[in-house]
Amino acid sequence: MPKVKSASAWASLPLLAALLIGAAPIAGCGGQIDRHGHVFIDVDLDQLQPGMSKDDVKTALGSPDTTSAIAGDAYYYISTTTKTVAFLKPKEIDRQVVAVYFDGTERVRRVSNYGMKDGIVIDYHDDETPARGKDVDLVDQIFGNIASRGIAREQSKGKSGGASGIPGI
Repeated sequence: MPKVKSASAWASLPLLAALLIGAAPIAGCGGQIDRHGHVFIDVDLDQLQPGMSKDDVKTALGSPDTTSAIAGDAYYYISTTTKTVAFLKPKEIDRQVVAVYFDGTERVRRVSNYGMKDGIVIDYHDDETPARGKDVDLVDQIFGNIASRGIAREQSKGKSGGASGIPGI
């Protein structure tokens, strides 16, 4: 004969379902970590020594993300780590820039490692385009258009004796 569950076992199922449904949104709030740019390995960075050629540096770290604008005497390798929580904007949580400086003979002069503490976070894209002229809200735009149409109507009547040339006026 099959075993029948007691009524108390069935009564705890809605409570268990409610707990699982309530915990699901909280579990999704941990955030997503994204890494962009170079992935630095200490072994690769330890290979960089003063006196190495540019080709040796490219062999160790790969092509640089950017070079110095003046005479190409520095290579920059950049890595950023961002965290995104739910639907919010990503936030930069770590940045590493390895700068390899060269002397006049294209040999490594020194290697510097910069992090977030060494610079300022610059927001290059703020989703806002500055506009020239007067900043007006919707109400000013509506009433400004009505007022300007009335002025245009009066001016056109004064010039052509009432015939404005504008349909409906």
